[in-house]
Amino acid sequence: MFDFRRFVGSLGAVILFAAVMAAQNPSAGRYDNAIQDKVTNELSAKKQFQSVRASVEDGIVTLTGTVDLYQDKLDAAKKAKKVEHASGVRNLIEVAGPTVSDAQLASKLAEKLRYDRVGYDHMFNYFTLDVKNGTVTLGGETLNEVGRDSALSLVQRMAGVKDVVSNVTLSPVSIFDDGLRVRTARLLYRDPVLSKYAVDPQRPIRIIVDRGTVSLYGTVQSAMDKQVAGIRANQVFGAFRVENHLTVD
Repeated sequence: MFDFRRFVGSLGAVILFAAVMAAQNPSAGRYDNAIQDKVTNELSAKKQFQSVRASVEDGIVTLTGTVDLYQDKLDAAKKAKKVEHASGVRNLIEVAGPTVSDAQLASKLAEKLRYDRVGYDHMFNYFTLDVKNGTVTLGGETLNEVGRDSALSLVQRMAGVKDVVSNVTLSPVSIFDDGLRVRTARLLYRDPVLSKYAVDPQRPIRIIVDRGTVSLYGTVQSAMDKQVAGIRANQVFGAFRVENHLTVD
């Protein structure tokens, strides 16, 4: 049998609960105008964002317009995210800087990356580049976040880059692998045949160690150099396996 009084009582409880929740959770859109004004002021203060426009709906900031560099696109989104009450950013900014051919862009980036972090851990970082219609896909492996972020920063600030995809992985944290890296570098660069690569900052033999596997990357001047490097790497104490990916120039 239908209990009308119980139904009315339940309906009243639901309405009361909804009213309480509405009072406790004000609409995200109540701050939209303030957010938009703040974001607009923040962006207009910087020359590189003069062509960027912001709109806000329910706390979500949508950025449109153009910038010259891909890094500018990222920086505009960072500024918007920091604005109080902004709950998210939809970044639709287009990079409208100079148009550079894919081949030329790849060549410029490769040269920049060869010199990145010279004197630090550059010999333990290896990068791959793929450029298609201005979109740069950066791959490879780095010793830590510093090497990865430094390389990405170079790519993002290069004129002609329209978009960036990062597929760079980080080497596992391992005291054993760290020791293996050092021992491999010493054996390779102390060899009279290979010592020339130690003094050429843009063409070191890249040493990647991952759970006991030593991989060699980079370009050497002759097939003999590649063979000697492989022999030396196989002599390193503690190496489980050696992969010689060196190419001959």
